[in-house]
Amino acid sequence: MTSTWKLAVTADYAEADGTTVYGDIGLGALAEHGIQWSLVGEGGGPLRAGELEGYDAVLLLSGTPLGRDQLEGVTTLKHVARFGAGYDSVDLAACDERGITVTNAPTGLRVPMAHTALTFVFALAHNLLPKDRLVREADWDRKADYRGPGLAAATIGVIGLGGIGQETVRQLRALDLEVVAWNRSPRPEFCAETGISQLELDEVIARSDYLILTVAATGETRHLIGARELAAMKQTAFLVNIARGAVVDEPALITALQEGRIAGAGLDVFEVEPLPADSPLIGMDNVVLSPHSLCWTQDFTDAVGAEALGEVIAMAAGRTPHHVVNAPRGGAAGEPTLAGEA
Repeated sequence: MTSTWKLAVTADYAEADGTTVYGDIGLGALAEHGIQWSLVGEGGGPLRAGELEGYDAVLLLSGTPLGRDQLEGVTTLKHVARFGAGYDSVDLAACDERGITVTNAPTGLRVPMAHTALTFVFALAHNLLPKDRLVREADWDRKADYRGPGLAAATIGVIGLGGIGQETVRQLRALDLEVVAWNRSPRPEFCAETGISQLELDEVIARSDYLILTVAATGETRHLIGARELAAMKQTAFLVNIARGAVVDEPALITALQEGRIAGAGLDVFEVEPLPADSPLIGMDNVVLSPHSLCWTQDFTDAVGAEALGEVIAMAAGRTPHHVVNAPRGGAAGEPTLAGEA
């Protein structure tokens, strides 16, 4: 690196002093690597055409759209780094054409995301939210009305065996729970290692008492769980979505919950975010909700910050980064990691 590498950081989740909604992700340490950073996206708004001109790289802290409109007139950009695993807001083809390398940070969030899935499962299995409310409303006499279904005899279905899905399976199996899974491609070695069965999607849906979604957000997985799939679930089953909102047909899910066709849900993601204030989901006792942030812990911040900024440092030093998700013209291509891992 012969000159200062200039990094743009999206202002949606960051302040000028380097603090972010995630906490300290390590921006202050970039100077020792010859990297100068500053904020873009005034007021946290969308990036304007040409705003990234003069920068070598951009760090996307959230799902900020980055496509042809934002890249118009930009000739200096070499690297788009995503904080987290999801890159569905980045136009990979547009970056490919311009020789821009796109990276993500998929490994640091795997354990926090697996813990997120387990948090939902435990909360639903023990009817945590209604019991919390009983205490706050001094309504202890009704506690027998909210016995949870428990987990000892449950079958947990995991949809998607990418990094997050695999870590979720490992955590569940450590609790000696029965797990079945679906993935678009076979994972025989992993299934043998963990002692689980990989089945067809419909069979996993039908057998599961808790159905956890960890798949990537793609055109193929949009509304992967719709009215037909919800109707195939046990009436006593729960749906947990930690993938992306678009993986579930949300109106169909609301109908299934309202009609008692499934027992409940744990949702960290939604088709429209923030979730509209008039969403029927908000008033449902059998639904646990989180604002796409349940995995935001200090562990998450430390691991993902180190991984995302490590990719920035590698590019600035002329090294090939570890997690390249596109095939930039004249650049370093890598094997994509799942867009749903965030």
